[in-house]
Formats: sequence, C-alpha cells, structure tokens
Amino acid sequence: MKARFLSIFAIFAALAFTSCNDFLDKNPDTRVELVNVEQLRQLLIDGYTNESYAVVGELSSDNIIDNNSPSNEGVRYNLGSYSLADDEIYAWEDVRAATDNDSPSGIWNGCYHAIAVANAVLEKGEALIADGTLSTDDRAKLDAVMAEAHLTRAYHHFLLVNIFCMPYGKTSATDQGVPYTTKPETTVNPHYERGTVAQDYEMIEKDLVAGLAKVSDLYYEQPKYHFNKQAAYAFAARFYLFKREYEKVIEYANLCFEGYDPAALMNDIWGKAGAYYYISDMGRYYTNVARPGNFLNISTYSHWWRRFVSSGRYACNREAKRATIQGPGPTWENCHWRNSKGEVFSMHPCFNGFCAPIYGDSEYGTYFGGNMCEQFEYTDKIQGIGYCHVVRSEFTAEETLLCRAEAKAFMNDFEGCVADLKIWDEAHKKGVASTSSMVEMTADVIEKFYAQDTEGYGIVKPIHIDEVCASNYPLTEANLPYVQACQHIRRIQLVHTGGRWFDIKRFGMSIEHNVGLTGTRKLEVLDPRYAIQIPTEVLGAGMEPTTRTRATALGSPTAVTYKPATAGGEEN
Repeated sequence: MKARFLSIFAIFAALAFTSCNDFLDKNPDTRVELVNVEQLRQLLIDGYTNESYAVVGELSSDNIIDNNSPSNEGVRYNLGSYSLADDEIYAWEDVRAATDNDSPSGIWNGCYHAIAVANAVLEKGEALIADGTLSTDDRAKLDAVMAEAHLTRAYHHFLLVNIFCMPYGKTSATDQGVPYTTKPETTVNPHYERGTVAQDYEMIEKDLVAGLAKVSDLYYEQPKYHFNKQAAYAFAARFYLFKREYEKVIEYANLCFEGYDPAALMNDIWGKAGAYYYISDMGRYYTNVARPGNFLNISTYSHWWRRFVSSGRYACNREAKRATIQGPGPTWENCHWRNSKGEVFSMHPCFNGFCAPIYGDSEYGTYFGGNMCEQFEYTDKIQGIGYCHVVRSEFTAEETLLCRAEAKAFMNDFEGCVADLKIWDEAHKKGVASTSSMVEMTADVIEKFYAQDTEGYGIVKPIHIDEVCASNYPLTEANLPYVQACQHIRRIQLVHTGGRWFDIKRFGMSIEHNVGLTGTRKLEVLDPRYAIQIPTEVLGAGMEPTTRTRATALGSPTAVTYKPATAGGEEN
C-alpha cells in the first residue's frame, strides 16, 4: 500500500509557539497549519479515497465465478488465487488474509482518511467564519469549499455503510451502522460507537443537503476530480434511489441533466473500436475527464486488473459473462456471435472489439477493457517498479440515467422508463457495426424479454425489494418487467466496478457461488453476510464486530457459522 505522505495529524492546525527566537517560531515537525481558504481548498485534493471497493464488490456479487469449479460441461481448472483474501471474500467469509488497498481494511482506512480531511476543513472553515475577517470573495470561496467537504464526508460514509452494513430499509433502526465521524481526532485511539444504519443515513442526508446548497464549479482546477454540481446531483439521485424516495431521484437526475441532452452525454467509445491497439488506451479514453458524461473521477491504487485478468481463478465467466457483457438483452437478443471455440452466444454489438479474453483464452473468462483498466505509474522504469492505478468514473451520465429510469419504473411511468432505457441503448449502437439484428427498445420488447429467465443465465432474478425497504411505490406485477430491465442494464453498466453488490443488497437478491470442485455457498435474502465484516485491526482496537445472527425483515431468523475475524491477519 502506498504510504500517505500527509499524515492524518497533519490535517490539524499545529501549535504555534511565540518567541523572539527564529528557531522556536517554527513548527517542530512537518504538520500543516491551516490559516486561509486556499489551503482548505488545496487540502480537499486529498479528500477522496485512494482505495477501490471493486474487488470486494465484484467477488461478493454474481458477476464473478470460480473457474476451479466445474462448468455445466464438467470443465474445471486448477488456477491459483491472486490473494487468499479473494477466497475469503468469494465465500462470504470474514477477511483475515489481507490489509491491502483492495481489501475491506483498505476501503475502511481510505474512506476514514478522506472523512478526516473533510472534518478538518469543516472545523477550520467554521473558525474562519466565526473570526469575521473574510472578504466577500473569500467567503464565497469558503462556502464552496465547505460544500465539497460536506459532500465528500457524505459520500465516503455512504460507501462505508453500504459495504459494511445491511441495506437501508425496514430494520435500519436496529441494524449496526458505522461510526459517523464529524470532528477531527485529537486523541490517540478514541472510542467510537457504531450507531445504526438509520442514523448513518440521516447524517449522510444532512451532509448531502448542506453540500448541495452551496456546491460550486468556480474554484476547481480539475472539476472532474471533485464534487462539481453534476457529480453532486448524481450522488443525490443515487442516494435517494437507495432510500426509495423516487420523486427525489427524478428531481436530482433532472438537475444533473439540466441544460444538457442526456443522449449527448453518453459514452461514444463504442464507435472507436479500431482506434485502440492497447487496452490501457481504451481505459484512458473511457474514463477521460474530457468526456462530458464522466461527472466524477477517482484515482485509486488497485490490483483489480491483475486479480481478474492475470490470475484467472475468479473471473467474469460462464453464466456471469452471459448475464453481463457477453449475453442477451431485450433489443439485442438476436445478435449472435461465435467465439474461437465454436460457441454461439448473443451479445450487444457495442462490446465487439472491447471484450478481451482472460489469460489469453476466452475459456477462462472475458472482461470489458474500458471502465476498470490498469494505468501503471512507474517510479523506476529501469527496475520496472511502480504503482498500479485504476481510475474510477464514480458518477456518470449513464448510471444517473438508469437511476431515473428505475424511479420511473416504480412510479409506473413506463413510457418515461422506456424512453430513458432507449437513450442508453441507442447510445451503445452509435458507430457500431452489426446492429441490423437489433430491435427498438419498446414496452412490448421489455415485457416479453423479462417475462422469464433467459437461458438460465440469471439475468432475471427474484427481487425482494419490498421486504428490504418499504416504499409508497411497491413492486407490482405491472412494473416488474421494467424493474428487471433496469437492474439488468445497471448490471451491465456497472460491471467490474463493484456497484452490482450494492444492487444485490438493496434489491434483496439471493445468489449462489460454486467454490472449487464440490463447494457451494448460498447467500439468502437479507442474509447477515450482506454486511462485510469490519477489518481485523478495527476489531482488535475494540470496535463491536458485525453480528452474524439476526432476525430478518422476512420474519425468520438467519444464522451462519462464520465467527467474527480477530486481529492479527497477515498482509498479503
């Protein structure tokens, strides 16, 4: 893990010693004393996590299979795991084997580091306001800086609660949350209470609303690496989608698109398949800040690509591949392809030329080379060493559009839902050959395709969202096909990013993982293992572990035998 050169304690104002001696007038260490608005603005550059939840999210979801388990034809392999932690995550066990950037430990530490930065900015900002000496221009700039701090604090707590806790809903008033920290740490090893999921969501919403009120695009040198206005509205749309407040989803999605045609914000990479010889170039284009539909980019240190492309054991393969990047869909069901093994399958033509085989052989699986591609930073080219970066396009026009489509589906605005899904579909056809077999996205096409599971790939899964979270707009027989369409297309859009895991939890889905030669693990609806266990070092410091026995909202107790992890796990 790359060392952080700015210590958490560097965030806090250093003590100033008054003396006529020049030596004593200097701080005794390298801590930063925050004295003006510009320093606060610059500090927020470090206010975004460098860690990625993609590995934990994908391994926990139905987007990944174990190549060492037998296929339907009995084919299996004997491939090594990239990390022992991958075996634990895939089996929904507590992680004891790693504390690297891609582990639960890395996610936890990265998010709380970003939160600590936001807390320091907000505390010093309040002090500057109370001082009463700011100019009009500095006050306007400070308002924008503090708005960004509120948004980053909300966003990183949102990640933490959706990874380490049960989904928001009926039992949130009693479900364990994560500590919602709002003040800088000034003591060693402070004690924090976990609180509840409901309390966390209440605080997230408070910060979100505060940030939305003053967010501004005027003070960023690189707006797409900060919570600019569009990113803030996109975050609000996603937040209220998870809360099932659909009117607000549509309100904030519309604000995000205000002044823009959503169709013009969709990714245009699909018409450029012949322009990229290297996968890394494709990744740079897909996540480029110059693309208008990328609202917020976050640069992370991650071995995602090496785990799922180079190691081979866990991969997007078999039914996972056929339910995502190389599988049928409502308008492209009749677009047939044949791979080098003679296998015939349906696939959206947009992925032709953008899906690469794993380990050099499609038998091991396939990945989309755009949204989670490694960009390597050399620190010594002669020695060939450096850092693995993966740039995340965390908020995009596509995902925000799909949030709005889902909200419309639940509100029984089927015409509006189809219109949004059609924007996504048509954008993926632009500049793409072999689209003649596609049909137009219509209500009839959606209702027919999602009437039953397609070829057993798990595209259509039972949805138990009403058991998870109550809403004024419940799931019904009429809106079910449209909701299925939204969850399927979101799954394709978010493949490799970890976002599918959040959707599995909030939809109340049950999934299975085949492990090795004979092992099978099943995650039931509202299974307590929806909540990833908090890191071993946090448990060792005395925080309450995530319970593994609970009564679910469905009324029956769910118990598993895994014990909470203890401190002492080795770093891989």
